[in-house]
Amino acid sequence: MTTIKASCPSCGDVELTPPQVRLVVCSVKAWSYYAFTCGSCLEEVRKPAGRDVVALLVSGGVIAEPWAVPAEALEEHHGPALSYDDVLDFALWLDHADLVSAAAGSGQPTGLPISTETETAV
Repeated sequence: MTTIKASCPSCGDVELTPPQVRLVVCSVKAWSYYAFTCGSCLEEVRKPAGRDVVALLVSGGVIAEPWAVPAEALEEHHGPALSYDDVLDFALWLDHADLVSAAAGSGQPTGLPISTETETAV
């Protein structure tokens, strides 16, 4: 079986088998990484995986997991970041919107005037 040598920042060099290594290949190449759990300290170690590292790990038998970043995550955003209060206001609005949509879907009167006259187009 293939032995993969890696290093833990706390424990130093470790030897791993291909099933002990997780390789994530991202559509944004700079976000690809490999990870493993150190057998000594039991900490997860995550390191960047460039094209050469990916090729080396795959040739050693590590199965690559593809990860496609949604386009929305790569969009450029302008303006201030959302605050906790913004999220809370939105959640409260959603709660109110659910009540309105539930009332509309139930067929119960909503208090809005409903015309009983029908219009005929000529």
